[in-house]
Amino acid sequence: MEQNLKSIEFAPGKTLSIETGRLAKQADGAVVVRMGDTMVLCTAVSAKEAKPGQDFFPLTVDLRESFSAGGRFPGGFIKREGRPSDKEILSSRLIDRSIRPLFPNGYYNETQIICTVISSDGENDGDVLGAVGASAALHISDIPFEGGPMAEVRVGRVDGEHVINPTISELEESDIDMIVGGTEDSVIMMEGEMEEISEAEMLDAIKAGHEAIQKLCQFQEELREEFGKPKREFEPEEVDEELKSKVYELAQSEIQDIVTTGLGKEKYSERLKAVKDNTVDKLVEENEELAEVEETIRNICKDIEKEELRGLILNEKRRIDGRSPEDIRDIWTEVSYMARTHGSAIFTRGETQSLVSVTLGSKKDEQAIDTLFNEEAKHFFLHYNFPPFSVGETAFLRGPGRREIGHGHLAERALKKMMPSFEEFGYVIRVISDILESNGSSSMASVCGGSMALMDAGVPLKKPVAGIAMGMIVGENESVVLSDIRGEEDFMGDMDFKTAGTRDGITATQMDMKVEGISFEVLERALKQAKVGRLHILDKMSETITEPREQLSRFAPQLLKMEIDADDIGAVIGPGGKVIQGLQRDTDTEIHVEEDEDRGKGLITISADSLEKAETCKKRIKEILGDLEEGAVYHGTVKAIKDYGAFVEIVPGKDGLLHVSEINHSHVKNVSDVLSVGDELDVKLLKVERGGKLRLSRKALIPKNGDEE
Repeated sequence: MEQNLKSIEFAPGKTLSIETGRLAKQADGAVVVRMGDTMVLCTAVSAKEAKPGQDFFPLTVDLRESFSAGGRFPGGFIKREGRPSDKEILSSRLIDRSIRPLFPNGYYNETQIICTVISSDGENDGDVLGAVGASAALHISDIPFEGGPMAEVRVGRVDGEHVINPTISELEESDIDMIVGGTEDSVIMMEGEMEEISEAEMLDAIKAGHEAIQKLCQFQEELREEFGKPKREFEPEEVDEELKSKVYELAQSEIQDIVTTGLGKEKYSERLKAVKDNTVDKLVEENEELAEVEETIRNICKDIEKEELRGLILNEKRRIDGRSPEDIRDIWTEVSYMARTHGSAIFTRGETQSLVSVTLGSKKDEQAIDTLFNEEAKHFFLHYNFPPFSVGETAFLRGPGRREIGHGHLAERALKKMMPSFEEFGYVIRVISDILESNGSSSMASVCGGSMALMDAGVPLKKPVAGIAMGMIVGENESVVLSDIRGEEDFMGDMDFKTAGTRDGITATQMDMKVEGISFEVLERALKQAKVGRLHILDKMSETITEPREQLSRFAPQLLKMEIDADDIGAVIGPGGKVIQGLQRDTDTEIHVEEDEDRGKGLITISADSLEKAETCKKRIKEILGDLEEGAVYHGTVKAIKDYGAFVEIVPGKDGLLHVSEINHSHVKNVSDVLSVGDELDVKLLKVERGGKLRLSRKALIPKNGDEE
């Protein structure tokens, strides 16, 4: 079969090819995107008609990574891919957020994008390739995609130079890891982490990414010209102008009053619902047939609310709660709220509240990561929970969805750059953010609360981190940037732009546009306004806690570390793990041993619920390795009985001879009359002889008049 293949060098040394027409021909659009030896099959299918009564766009995007693409088997018992990994979910969200705004308004046909990584070279990640492929599949298909094409690229920076679509190896040297999505004209999405870069540096990175995006969009236009299908006809459902006029007449003045009064979320929602209910009731009373279009009436009320809210901001520079565009809602914070957690904090901003806990764990608590690109252990993770009561609703409690995973990942990235390494701190760290109230930017509340809870736990956070969510209303002549948006402003606005960082720079960002893009001038203004807001929030946080506590919670596990020669690791572990298991059992500790091959050392970490237990275990390990002190007293176990005495194990793997003459002050005729195998007793180490033989004494610990017969 003829191969329809085109290639482009879209950045220095970066070449991408797209093939179509050979695979998945029954899909509405299908392409294979390739970079290096990483290949992603992307398909797009859209129903020919919308379901009756459908009033939203049911778009589903899934990116999947088959382990076979990298020549691997899935880990675990079941050797088949199951539920999507967090990495796959996050990659799917990135594609969804970039293409969703580009479909025509009113297009409600069920649409599905599936991107499958079918080959992986271990260096080129398939996530951004999947986004380019999703756009290309849509663009060459007959599916309406009037805002496209779009493209995504990853932007890194190595030695001060921007690198587009850096390899996994290049990313290890990069201080920026950011994905930028956009059309030929503007940026519509970005997300990433960075090492305290300035607003100007971030803007430069976005511009570098957009230059590559423009080339990839032009490339897709060429692809469509050669291989594209004619677009199917689509006309959005016509609005009943007579019904619209009646709804405006009945509801507009009341909705305008609600929007301009400056109400809190609960009162605002109550009054708005009442207006919608009354409008429906009045219209149905006049004409019973209008009961069939009740949802349309409510949607027209939503349109009125959106118009009034946007008009208030654009014309009067005032928001629905009375704030100016730059104002941030009241903030109150508290730490050490939960009695038994290792660290905790409450962060409340307006009607958004995050209750955060920190748990410190040992090596055994690390999380094994098994994905196409990553098999390493994870030592820091942030879990975000969004229970239904946080927005006054009821719902079944299920596992974390895409929203929870996405919000938690963003908050984790914001804090990660300021966290101590596992080698420095030695603890596995879990942060949980439970959202108790939500009215705008709960992910950024998780960053602020997480930062405070980590300091409360005594984690040596390098610097406090805060986050803020920005919004924007685009008018005909100007755009207004909003600091600290609440829920209605997010829903009715044109941008959701989150930045998190320290006083010295940005550590994470996320932006979504609901219109086709944003100019760099407006983006620069939003970044500057976000910095002012971030510094204000950091000031508020510092009123409660400014730096990590000097001591860990008394409920946190105590860790001790020690080094031994690599040759001694076997003695600590023992045959079949017998020695180390006995040590853990006897001292009520957990012991982790790993080898540093470069240094020829064994690294031992001892974890216990008290420092005393950890110290006892450390002492026992030293004794096992021959660090025995003559004259010291040891608690041992009789292992064998002989005519001339007993052999007593004083530390795992170390037996000493308790001679018959050293059992009692009085004469002992038969050792078995006094001792039996398995007896436990205290003995004194008299001498370590040549060859490591140990001479023990029991009578040295017994008063002369206290002989036991």
